[in-house]
Amino acid sequence: MTEQDEIPPFLYVVVCAAGIAAGVGKLITAAQEREWQVGVIATPTAMDGFFDAAAVEAQTGYPIRSAWRRPGEPRPFPEPDAVVVAPATFNTVNKWAAGIADTLAVGTLCEVTGRGVPIGVLTCVSDDLAAHPAYQDSLIRLRGMGVRFGYPYQGAEGEEFAWERALDLVEQHRPRHGPASAAGRGT
Repeated sequence: MTEQDEIPPFLYVVVCAAGIAAGVGKLITAAQEREWQVGVIATPTAMDGFFDAAAVEAQTGYPIRSAWRRPGEPRPFPEPDAVVVAPATFNTVNKWAAGIADTLAVGTLCEVTGRGVPIGVLTCVSDDLAAHPAYQDSLIRLRGMGVRFGYPYQGAEGEEFAWERALDLVEQHRPRHGPASAAGRGT
């Protein structure tokens, strides 16, 4: 097998509605530099102007997913080898931990957690919301399911969102694909 025969692993990036979401292109660039193919799934609210959807689609070469497919429609992405949730909001973390799959983004997170796909999360939650008991319980539950969390981002003056840290959280599980394993990936 040669390098040409290898198919890069596929990364789902789940984007939630937080102001920092405008920088998701940095995460996509970093993932592509690490030889991941990237597909973006966004919460419906995130699609309402929290990031430049056209730029993200041009950067990834895939449509952004934010709604369920209709019966018979093809899957636009291969199955994920890893998932990054960045930024992850209070709402998404709590619904995910509770299994409330009312959006494609949260439904996808529930599914991939059940499959054991490596997941890295960078939260963007205020101190006040982070202190809520339901949120703390959700973090404990998700960690217990193997989800990895980076240092929380609270938007303090001068604080930068550590987009690449999300990749570090899943990178140790990065698979290598060749022709045999690519056959079953849905591409």
